[in-house]
Amino acid sequence: MKKVLLLAAVTFTLWSCASQPARVYGNKNISNNNSYSYNTKNENPSKSKNKKSSKEGPNAKAASILSDAEKYLGAPYRAGGMTYSGFDCSGFVNTVFAENNIKLTRRSADQAKEGVGINIENVEHGDLLFFATAGGKRVSHVGIVHTITNDGEIKFIHASTSKGVIISSLEEAYWDKAFLFARRVL
Repeated sequence: MKKVLLLAAVTFTLWSCASQPARVYGNKNISNNNSYSYNTKNENPSKSKNKKSSKEGPNAKAASILSDAEKYLGAPYRAGGMTYSGFDCSGFVNTVFAENNIKLTRRSADQAKEGVGINIENVEHGDLLFFATAGGKRVSHVGIVHTITNDGEIKFIHASTSKGVIISSLEEAYWDKAFLFARRVL
């Protein structure tokens, strides 16, 4: 009897590990084979494309931006801040891009109008992610795409009100729910 129960437990474990559900970011559907579908009002609906592997890494400009962003990890949050002594989210993005000779507006809502809109399946290192942290559709937060893992997880670097400059995952429930759209300014 013990052997039957052990065999059943092992079979169940192996079966459940092999069949993982699709990841969903808000209204974005991400399957385990790294293909994505995403519907927006201003993009082609249900566009599917294989995700680039994180092994490809960022291009030179994006690598420079991420290197500059990483030097601020741990800096505290400060409303209106634009220096290592304290950043808010848009001040952080503005400062990092300015260090790379890319001029962006100061406010996240204004930064959300810069560059070109892209679907989440097309994000690359250095792209901007915009969020509505108070709910609704009004932009109130911005971060920079930092990492795209082989399984499709998107991580971004940003200035969090509670933890300062950190790297977070779009898979975290809070960020998943607040995510609005992505834009490319590079």
